[in-house]
Amino acid sequence: MYITFFGATREVTGSMFMVVAGSDHILLDCGLFQGRRRESTEKNRVLPFDPAILSTAILSHAHIDHSGRLPLLIKKGFTGRIISTRATEAACRYLLPDSAHIQESDAAYLNYKLVRSVLSERRKSPGAKSLSRRTLEQIKKLLKKDPYELDQEAIADFIQTFHLEAVEPLYTAADAQETLGFFDGYPYRNPVTVGNGATCVFYDAGHILGSAMSLIRVCKKGKTQTLLYTGDIGRFGKPVIKDPCLCFEDQDRQIDLMVMESTYGNRVHEHIDDMKDQLRGVLLKTFERGGTVLIPAFAFGRTQTLLYMLHQIYDEKRVPRVPVFVDSPLAVNLTHVFGQHLEAYDRETHRLFLEKGVNPFEFKQMHFVSSVEESMELNRRPGPMIVISASGMCESGRILHHLRHKIHNPDNTILLVGYSAQNTLGRRIEELGLAYEENGRKGEPPVVRFLNKEYPLKARVVKIGGFSAHADKKEMLRFLKTSNLRIKHIALVHGEEEQSLPLAGILQKEGYSVFVPKLGETLQV
Repeated sequence: MYITFFGATREVTGSMFMVVAGSDHILLDCGLFQGRRRESTEKNRVLPFDPAILSTAILSHAHIDHSGRLPLLIKKGFTGRIISTRATEAACRYLLPDSAHIQESDAAYLNYKLVRSVLSERRKSPGAKSLSRRTLEQIKKLLKKDPYELDQEAIADFIQTFHLEAVEPLYTAADAQETLGFFDGYPYRNPVTVGNGATCVFYDAGHILGSAMSLIRVCKKGKTQTLLYTGDIGRFGKPVIKDPCLCFEDQDRQIDLMVMESTYGNRVHEHIDDMKDQLRGVLLKTFERGGTVLIPAFAFGRTQTLLYMLHQIYDEKRVPRVPVFVDSPLAVNLTHVFGQHLEAYDRETHRLFLEKGVNPFEFKQMHFVSSVEESMELNRRPGPMIVISASGMCESGRILHHLRHKIHNPDNTILLVGYSAQNTLGRRIEELGLAYEENGRKGEPPVVRFLNKEYPLKARVVKIGGFSAHADKKEMLRFLKTSNLRIKHIALVHGEEEQSLPLAGILQKEGYSVFVPKLGETLQV
């Protein structure tokens, strides 16, 4: 058995690994790379193998950095099955079409910029350095139906007229919809045939609803080999869903190779028990200023954890119960998915809410925002209030427009509750904003650029690390030491080098055989 590492090697996004056993080619995850637009687009468009050779794709969980290239896989010739847990399948029915919408919107905007640039050059007078404002507005009117909607037909006509090379989306909504027909959802601890003599069993990873560790067993010529892919490992004791599995079936305990995430391999999170008090403190300070708490949050997992905790805080009457707006149609749909999988909830959630007939994610002051008009109205609404909006890394979605209206006001707070990969807007806000806070907010505020404009980062930036859905180095050690697994070798993936390499050193000192693969590297199990 061999495994080749095609993504999330010494970086966090783009999870994709291929297991080869005899004639079987099994893909573990097929995620999007995220970061600098041009660099990530180039990476995402290329699959380093022919999808037609694959017998099965196994999906650890629904987050886009693990699932986001599945429609491209289908588009390029994959004909097998996509195996996942049932909750992951349900979540992908919303996440993949949403990803397709982003791909199409990004391509449409880039084509608009291309045509606008060509028209601007053609209308520029000889020797002129720039166009008049009036001419620019005339060009925009040619390419837009209204201030917020592009005229796709007009843009396509200009591209054809000028013989331009149009930007094509990575995949379309139709591609995403077709992909959903390839899914087979299964319960945990249920062996599934994934190849000739190969089976897969899912164990709870405790990361998000439906997340799974995938145990691959291959029996060839009387010899059995096992590989455990952890996907993303969750934290112990966090709200809502169950902890990572520590007790594996007897026949699944012997692991020849564990492929384990290392997102926070050199970090220790704030204690989970402190999260609620830290959140309450941020809310009180911001509300006293009359400001808005703006929270970029992943629509799946993080948003629901925040609602659960805000519900508790409001029930305890520990803060002024100002309005809470969830401005993400995707988050609305995914919250309904949570409501369909009560079997995944931990005992505390059952005790505090479900046994009382109460929905953990809905309360009187909470409002779901669906339409664009409602979202725009929030930007004109004075604080105090709480706005939770996607995306968590601030790379796309409605959060960008909320940032545009809130980032310049020191009364507001941008509350960061999740991981942002390198070269994302979320990471820039985190690094620049926290440095400005640590310096006592002295001097000119830092400047961040997004939506083709520069904005002064005057809003307060606060990060609460305890909300992370990824285990830190202590929790990963706890998983390794207290589970009943016997592990021969460990390959660390899904972590930037400053996280994965130190974790490798720590594990080696603990007696584990560990290595950190590079992109494209192949390992014989």
